[in-house]
Amino acid sequence: MIQSLLIANRGEIACRVIKTARRLGIRTIAVYSDADAQALHVREADEAIHIGASPVRESYLLGDRIIAAALQSGAEAIHPGYGFLSENAQFAQAVMDAGLLWVGPNPSSIIAMGLKDAAKALMSDAGVPVTPGYLGENQDSDFLAAQAEAIGYPVLIKAVAGGGGKGMRLVETPSEFADALASCQREAACSFGNAHVLIEKFIQRPRHIEVQVFGDKHGNIVHLFERDCSLQRRHQKVIEEAPAPGMDAVTRDALCAAAVRAAKAVDYVGAGTIEFIADASEGLRADRIWFMEMNTRLQVEHPVTEAITGQDLVEWQLRVASGEPLPCAQDDLSISGWAMEARLYAEDPAKGFLPSIGRLDAFDLGDTVRIDTGVAQGAVISPYYDPMIAKLIAYGSTREEARIALAQALDRSVVWPLRTNAGFLVKALAHPDFAGGTVDTGLIAREGEALMPATLPSDAVLKAASARLGGAGALWGFRLNGARRQRGRVLVDGHPVETDLDAGHSGLAAPALTRLLVTEHGRSWEIRPFRASAGRAAAAGDGAILAPMPGRIIAVSVAQGDKVVKGQKLVTLEAMKMEHGLVAPFDGTVDEMPFGQGAQVQEGTLLVRVIAEEAE
Repeated sequence: MIQSLLIANRGEIACRVIKTARRLGIRTIAVYSDADAQALHVREADEAIHIGASPVRESYLLGDRIIAAALQSGAEAIHPGYGFLSENAQFAQAVMDAGLLWVGPNPSSIIAMGLKDAAKALMSDAGVPVTPGYLGENQDSDFLAAQAEAIGYPVLIKAVAGGGGKGMRLVETPSEFADALASCQREAACSFGNAHVLIEKFIQRPRHIEVQVFGDKHGNIVHLFERDCSLQRRHQKVIEEAPAPGMDAVTRDALCAAAVRAAKAVDYVGAGTIEFIADASEGLRADRIWFMEMNTRLQVEHPVTEAITGQDLVEWQLRVASGEPLPCAQDDLSISGWAMEARLYAEDPAKGFLPSIGRLDAFDLGDTVRIDTGVAQGAVISPYYDPMIAKLIAYGSTREEARIALAQALDRSVVWPLRTNAGFLVKALAHPDFAGGTVDTGLIAREGEALMPATLPSDAVLKAASARLGGAGALWGFRLNGARRQRGRVLVDGHPVETDLDAGHSGLAAPALTRLLVTEHGRSWEIRPFRASAGRAAAAGDGAILAPMPGRIIAVSVAQGDKVVKGQKLVTLEAMKMEHGLVAPFDGTVDEMPFGQGAQVQEGTLLVRVIAEEAE
């Protein structure tokens, strides 16, 4: 067994690997950037080595520095986690060339499955069904548009080197194709250094089903059953579960057998995931499920597989890398119970799910479900990395037990002052289609508005808070029937809000507090007494379009003096490897535009100001 291990990653996955390594008696070495000097994974490891500045291209993507850190620390092996260099065949080979053990598949397997077009061709040859589409080398825009027409709209444009929803666009009509292609290629080049794309048929009622596979260095390959990752927002997974609802034994056997064939086709070693897309318009059927891609690494959602099989997949990785055979044969593996995982992000659903950056002054996710996280109270969510702050994994004997347990844990989560998607996740879990197990990948797009969490506490919470704050800002009023009522005014995250007080409350009985932190349905607010001298919030609707986070302006669609209509795209900001289109809040005229294409801007910077049209 490996005795010392460097984890070439950060955050939640680094902490996850450290936990298993510690149980096995393995010494762990963390690496960290400037921004992560005080990070949880740095504190939990036995040793930590600084590898560079905060941006990933100056730290976590520098393979030579990571290998040097491993050699310096005396590590025997490198675990890449997921993301960053985990599917980089060149890095994997460099690790082995340095005399270190690579906790992952052979570089040849990564290469074979790393490009979606080549992987699909390989799978087709191995007898694994693949989705109809264009996988060729010709990247001429007119040619690709013609291929899309031949395949039939709607189609997906996907970066061949992509993953995580980046470099992917859904195109529903020919008129949208050129702009979507250009945007997809820009994002792919930025995120993966490869602008090549493929075109594939978009399935109208798709389910995203994936199978966990595992191979060892002795030629053994097994599957650990399937996961359903169909609840997605913009092609990024939101909630995952295992097993897949509606999966019968015959379909499961066929699907898992296809996954094993796929892994054998590339002599796979270690943890991997074969991803399939299913046309669920007539339920799950073996003849309506097609190969999409293979992830040659451990997946973010691996805990749900661990929960239903009773296995530790990180331990399997370490044993396989050490040269041991797989801990279990196929006949030794079975499904027990149900598990669901939610990805808790520091992001604000009310602002288009833009990342919420800053310090976690309050952070408590309770202990009723498994929590995998890389942060603790007091940590800073920076703009340099993915804003996922935790995974909550619930287990139950039935799907309903797991669903309720997960919803309750999210409902009680306390995170402040940053915004999270917890309230959104609670509503998604309660949606009839999800609760009934009939979810497909388009659910959030169809039901988005219905899933938006409340932006203010309920009246009951506001009443209680106003009473606890001594009735600050109490106002007297009258109902239509002449009965007198008392109103309370408080500041909710700095904004004045009024509410009815409980009958008979004088506003003087409660001890005067200066601040309350309240949590309801997974969202936390700071409530303070209202004072007439309190600073007023910036007026909404003044036409100022501010940068929601630090980033670079990559496209300017209007000029000063232009007439614009509500919803019209004004500028495109690239931040955290994603493109964010900022639109006009109302009909009007562009009055100010201080920055042009290529400008680097900070959060809160004025990008455009629109003056509303005067009513005639």
